[in-house]
Amino acid sequence: MSILHILNGDSTALGFEETGLEGDVLVWREVLSEGPLEENITSASFWKKRSEWICETFNDTPENYQQNVLDQLAKLDDSYDEINLWFEFDLHCQANLLGIMTYLKQKTDLSAPATYLICPNDYPGKDNFRGMGELNGEELVYLYDTIRMQLSEIDFVLAAEAWAAYTMRDAEKLQRFLNNTTFWGSLHLLKPALSAQLKRLVVNDKGLNYIEQKLLDIYNYGYKTWPEILSVFWEKEKIFGMGDMEINIYLQKLISKKLVVLN
Repeated sequence: MSILHILNGDSTALGFEETGLEGDVLVWREVLSEGPLEENITSASFWKKRSEWICETFNDTPENYQQNVLDQLAKLDDSYDEINLWFEFDLHCQANLLGIMTYLKQKTDLSAPATYLICPNDYPGKDNFRGMGELNGEELVYLYDTIRMQLSEIDFVLAAEAWAAYTMRDAEKLQRFLNNTTFWGSLHLLKPALSAQLKRLVVNDKGLNYIEQKLLDIYNYGYKTWPEILSVFWEKEKIFGMGDMEINIYLQKLISKKLVVLN
């Protein structure tokens, strides 16, 4: 039986090498929690816009994007009997999960592979669990054996609907989707992540969204350096799952507005 494991990043891939689990590996390196999106994730225009934005925002090159993202994505052109999706509870991972599930639904026919989800929001004995990147091979196998669940067609329909609501970037429409959705199937961690997304879409009277205001509050509380602000934000707002480069997008906005001057 041919098996594919789609991992949520390189940090998880390091531990996964120790698992001994059978199958090919696709490392997902996109950041669908940020940047331009459109509902049709299988279109060439979608990936063209993503490449342009990633290269401009993170000072990368089209060649690197091709190698790190598109060449990995091309593995989905192969025929697999089983696909395992390794993603976490936070908005960063849940947005990527929605994108992948929608991609699979738009791309595959009636002979779609059996698809399973491994999606932890905690781990026994780890009080401040931040994600699978901190787990070793034995711990990842434990997750595989204990929380892996097969996704149904209903889960894929829900993911497509959530993806459509998410890509609109409209607070009112996303709130309506959250209010009207009462069954979350196997995507049990999606609602908290989308609720976090809703916070980002609302702008206060200062013209700041939730993340920008939180970063400003941290700064005004006395944390004046880049590492300090990152550390406090990660500790308080791990639902967003943001890396330092993503947080920098919001810090740069505050700097451009002369609200923050980092030491």
